[in-house]
Amino acid sequence: MKIKFKHFFKEELTIHEIQDALEEGEITSKELVMYYLDRIAKFDQEGPMINSVLEINPDAIFIAEALDHERKTKGARGLLHGIPVLLKDNIETNDFMHTSAGTLALENHLSKHDAFLVEKLRVSGAIILGKSNMTELANGMSSTMWAGYSSRGGQVLNPYGSDLFVGGSSSGSAVAVASNFTVVSVGTETDASILSPAIQNSVVGIKPTVGLISRTGIVPFTYSQDTAGPFARSVTDAAILLGAMTGVDKLDAASLKSEGISKHDYTVFLDSKGLKGARIGVFNNAFEDFYTSGEYDEKLFLKVIQTLNEEGAEIVENIEIPSFKRDWSWGVPIYELKHSLGNYLSQLPHYIPVHSDTELIQFNKQNEQKTLKYGQNKLEFRESLPNTLRNPEYLNAKLEDLYFSQEMGIDYTLKKYNLEAILFPSYIGSTISAKAGYPSIAVPAGYIDSGRPFGVTFAGTAFSEGVLIKLAYAFEQATKQRVCPEFT
Repeated sequence: MKIKFKHFFKEELTIHEIQDALEEGEITSKELVMYYLDRIAKFDQEGPMINSVLEINPDAIFIAEALDHERKTKGARGLLHGIPVLLKDNIETNDFMHTSAGTLALENHLSKHDAFLVEKLRVSGAIILGKSNMTELANGMSSTMWAGYSSRGGQVLNPYGSDLFVGGSSSGSAVAVASNFTVVSVGTETDASILSPAIQNSVVGIKPTVGLISRTGIVPFTYSQDTAGPFARSVTDAAILLGAMTGVDKLDAASLKSEGISKHDYTVFLDSKGLKGARIGVFNNAFEDFYTSGEYDEKLFLKVIQTLNEEGAEIVENIEIPSFKRDWSWGVPIYELKHSLGNYLSQLPHYIPVHSDTELIQFNKQNEQKTLKYGQNKLEFRESLPNTLRNPEYLNAKLEDLYFSQEMGIDYTLKKYNLEAILFPSYIGSTISAKAGYPSIAVPAGYIDSGRPFGVTFAGTAFSEGVLIKLAYAFEQATKQRVCPEFT
């Protein structure tokens, strides 16, 4: 049976458009949820089989009805009142949905708590629509695993072409937004896991300063670099979602330093003239293999720089970041995943079949037809490591990461050239920003001849999200580059 929806419902809806329609009584949040469920059924689970959504919240329609009633009787709570949001499958929710990080071993895991960011979203009136597919264990499973694949959910496809790289590990969160299966979504990043799929799927992704959004209730990869962040089709919607998730959490030490610094409303930085007078450094000195990877287009990148100039920015080209090409140690993620994931698994309910990395490895071996399509060499390598964070390799790597990414990296370059931000093609700046714990925002910047999305990243120092949003918004308004993918 074909369901008929009101003329209002269309692709690329924005939060402001939806709120206006809700306030005028033109639509309801219940109808909005039903519209996205219809699209998920038609295009994500049938048709082109995009496969970005892993699980639907069975209470989503009931929650929408309650929020519609509240709007009528008390008024809206804010801009996210009645707005559907998808969450990456490593973010815990205390409801009927599971939190598995894409693993079969955790497919029946029901959390007894909402992640701190989920609590914030519920208070804001957002509707948790479901969980999105992801690269299994946030790409902590296998060095050969394709981005967007999980043994529980299968392979996420790029809506701009099934043969195009989808990016990861927050693949489903980015793809669901790009494909108009939700209004906005939440992903997580350790290194490139928000920026990469945002670029590959032509959406806006914000990787915040570590600690701006609490990590409590997120299946961990590292202690040092993990953060959640928003995906949206516009900088405005990404800024709205970001503000709703910030806040000091006494259970997360990283969030304590954000007190008095974090904002609950990042829309105040949305300035279409925000590039005027802004001093931006252009970094285009990546590794050679990047330029032949298919992710770079010189004409498009030069066009970005031209636009920034035309909008009044002061461009400093060919800047140097002293530590960018250093041989970064991977000691931090190697040791911290072992420790953090082990701690997480040990606290799972008794009905879950694994409570350590060793048990997880054995479970996968016992179910290898379903779980080991790409093997588990990353897990097996870490199994032999000591489960304490005192190893000299780890300690030295942690100290070096901070020194070379901050003092001899982002902060050094910003100070030397007197910059507000650094512009990177694609997401080549993800590693140095991730190791520094510093923010970045990815925005669409056109399409390569093959139809592959191209984007750029603005990066800055700690808690410079407002500056980056200002620059990205002004660039977005000057270019309006995003084009909706077409499904047949």
